[in-house]
Amino acid sequence: MSRIGKNPIAIPAGVTVEVAEGVVTVKGKLGQLTQEYSNVTVKVEDGQVQVERSSDLKEERAKHGLYRSLISNMIVGVSEGFTKELELVGVGYRASNQGQKLDLALGFSHNIILDIAPEVKLETVSEKGKNPIVKLTSFDKQLVGQVAAKIRSFRKPEPYKGKGVKFVGEVLRRKAGKSA
Repeated sequence: MSRIGKNPIAIPAGVTVEVAEGVVTVKGKLGQLTQEYSNVTVKVEDGQVQVERSSDLKEERAKHGLYRSLISNMIVGVSEGFTKELELVGVGYRASNQGQKLDLALGFSHNIILDIAPEVKLETVSEKGKNPIVKLTSFDKQLVGQVAAKIRSFRKPEPYKGKGVKFVGEVLRRKAGKSA
């Protein structure tokens, strides 16, 4: 049995969950999200969402916990939102934004300019003596993670000096340099 799938999801105040044929719609103060589902049944009763499966087939067991987690992330997203912070570690690495355009200087011959989706709120923090930080905030957890991964892919942290784009709080596995 899926331990995660069996847990009910509490619906906070100000959030509405609607279940139609194969689609769950969650509305809250920050936005609206929809998710298609299959091989499970979703019920909304007594201020809770319950995900159930009809049999113990492998495909249904696999999707039981998956859809429970996706619906839970949707409810948390429209009520509280999600934030990812990226830190630019390296000499001369800079980040700035004009609206939804992110301008990154990551040691290449040219700056990288990236258009960020309108659902993601973008903020750059540059303090003297500290590494620049890019903050991404949205109600869609998948979208925030995808945008953060795209930004990180431009210059992943290297294991010797730790230079690159990393998540705030990420612990890098460092290697010793060559011994002289």
